[in-house]
Amino acid sequence: MPLQVPAVQRALKEDGLDAWLLYDFHGSNPIARRLTGLDNGAKMTTRRWYYLIPAAGEPKKLVHAIESHNLDHLPGGKRIYSQRDQLTGGLKDLLAGTKRIAMEYSPGNAIPYVSRVDAGTVDAVRQLGVEVASSGDLVQRFEAVWSDEAIRSHMAAAERLYRVKDRAFELVRSARRADRVLTEYDVQQAMVGWFSAEGLITDSAPCVSAQENAGNPHYQPTAETHRRIGRDEILLLDLWGKLPDSGAVFADITWVGFTGAPAPDRYVKAFTTVRDARDAAVTLVQESARSGRELRGWQVDQACRAVIERAGFGAQFIHRTGHSLGLEVHGNGVHMDDYETHDERRLLPGTGFTIEPGLYTSEFGVRTEINMIVGEHDARVTGPMQTELVML
Repeated sequence: MPLQVPAVQRALKEDGLDAWLLYDFHGSNPIARRLTGLDNGAKMTTRRWYYLIPAAGEPKKLVHAIESHNLDHLPGGKRIYSQRDQLTGGLKDLLAGTKRIAMEYSPGNAIPYVSRVDAGTVDAVRQLGVEVASSGDLVQRFEAVWSDEAIRSHMAAAERLYRVKDRAFELVRSARRADRVLTEYDVQQAMVGWFSAEGLITDSAPCVSAQENAGNPHYQPTAETHRRIGRDEILLLDLWGKLPDSGAVFADITWVGFTGAPAPDRYVKAFTTVRDARDAAVTLVQESARSGRELRGWQVDQACRAVIERAGFGAQFIHRTGHSLGLEVHGNGVHMDDYETHDERRLLPGTGFTIEPGLYTSEFGVRTEINMIVGEHDARVTGPMQTELVML
């Protein structure tokens, strides 16, 4: 559904912005395309287009003559250009009276998910005396906030992912009882089949990593590269998927097992550390939501990372604490990050994201990943939280 202009204008006034300038060239800004309803491929978009939503007044469009009807489904007046000087003059008129506008821009490319407008276009706007601010929080409000239906789709996907996870662990247990050889790839391909049976779609097969491979956060077995799952080894499962329905959003979980009993102390300590770090982050999010206190992504990462650093594992936690969930598994909302970036975006009601601390060494790795949704006055975890290593 295209943007609702009155809602955008209220948000612009709250954020002290004169306007939001949505811009795209040849699909370079998928955020703008989705927000304006151009992402279905029904219209050819081979020329630059601009859609300005002011904090007050009527929106304005600037479109090329050969694609002049592309924004006709949106409210607002239209100006058509074809020659480059007409484009320059049209942009000047479009921005007349504005001093500070939002675009899909992130200072220093701090949040790459938001940085969709090229530097030259930002330069062109600045040369007209207009300040460009990041649209990061606006994007969250109008693209990353989940509808009730999206929340239901997430819950349904999460429930199915947990079933797939349980079946995968049981497959490993059964193979061990029968003394049957089982590889990472075997487990992954079984999970791919269960995804299909559960009606889940995804952009990648699950990550199934044993022992030293679990020390590589994005390791995935292939038909050519995989190893046998042995005795007394860590086994990490990372799986994500969503329903095939329009507007459905992802769920994304990670659980860790051990193919023996009892697990060595070093594995138990590592897992206990990431579990406690996860729980510290969850507690902060929930307490902030209940008290109505503003919370930003970097603060959640700090709360989680502090637990791991106090336990002496800081150097082994080599990624952010969590990422936004949306139509893609890595969504366009706030990330829980003060490590790879400094994410100052707010956790807004209706947004969903992961909490997933991990520790990685050359010998093994562990990670626990859960999903959360922030509500108006609370925040919830959308599935079971692993509390100890799963014995296999």
